[in-house]
Amino acid sequence: MTFSRLTIALDIMGGDNGPHVTLPAAIKALHEIPHLYFILCGDEQIISKVISTQNSSIQERVEIQHCSEQVAMDERPSSALRNKKDSSMRRALERVECGDADACVSAGNTGALLAIAYHVLKTLPGIDRPALVSALPTDDHHKLFLLDLGANVNCDSETLFQYAVMGSVLAQEVAGVENPRVALLNVGEEQIKGNDQVKFTAQLLQQAEGINYTGFVEGNDIFTNCADVVVADGFVGNIALKACEGLATLVLEEAKRVSNENWVTKLLAKIALPLLRKIYRRVNPDQYNGASLIGLRGIVVKSHGNASSDAFLFAIKEAEQEVQRQVPKKIKDKIESVLMERS
Repeated sequence: MTFSRLTIALDIMGGDNGPHVTLPAAIKALHEIPHLYFILCGDEQIISKVISTQNSSIQERVEIQHCSEQVAMDERPSSALRNKKDSSMRRALERVECGDADACVSAGNTGALLAIAYHVLKTLPGIDRPALVSALPTDDHHKLFLLDLGANVNCDSETLFQYAVMGSVLAQEVAGVENPRVALLNVGEEQIKGNDQVKFTAQLLQQAEGINYTGFVEGNDIFTNCADVVVADGFVGNIALKACEGLATLVLEEAKRVSNENWVTKLLAKIALPLLRKIYRRVNPDQYNGASLIGLRGIVVKSHGNASSDAFLFAIKEAEQEVQRQVPKKIKDKIESVLMERS
């Protein structure tokens, strides 16, 4: 489905840097995507000051919703849910719920976003809990979808099964994988390895029609194109993701340090610079910014709190792509089909 007009509600105040990052990203997105419109939720004075500098064709594609509150990055989710009813985060989600917006993007407090989105949008039929999922690069330029990244640290086998179904749909619709390979993250590839929760999930997936389950994978196989979707509970998934991000940062910093050790390494670094830039463009974490909160009756994309303007732009584009592919509807149809086959 192609939309002639697509509207995204943005939490302008969310994130470590708020409007300093979100507004430039929004303006750039409007220039790059002609059919895109925004509902900008936040401090009207701050937003208007920036938007008023744009030409009329840009201003016409923006609606500003003033919000008197914002959710702090260290605020308890329960407090944000109960007490911040006029926050930019909540108002953005409410615009999705009432149909004014096709998706919401926020770089704000992850726990609060999960709590408010779950309360406002509710889950799809057949889905018990939403999951955070993001795409990671593999060694042959394909995307791998890893979930859950921390939405639910404790999951039973049925919830993990639902994650596998949702991840399969996302890989098919967003990455264009015809028959996504789904694997479970485990401490070994052998069927005897793992806890009861993972073993029982494997049994459910083996019996499921329409899910291309390929077995267990270990953490060191995540980037080897062994699967298109890797499923874990939020505790394991979040640790795996953060460990990967930390290692990438370490390698980059170590490369910078070594290249400046002496004149020989400086010379070698200059010679290798074009190759290093090519590698960095491929694994640049900015282009993988934007974790989707799937399983809800609406599209919600969570940007890193410390994302740059370019990274937040990628999160906006992720939301736009999910709207175009109608991901929630596809998940709803798939889960209904799988549950019907199991009954």
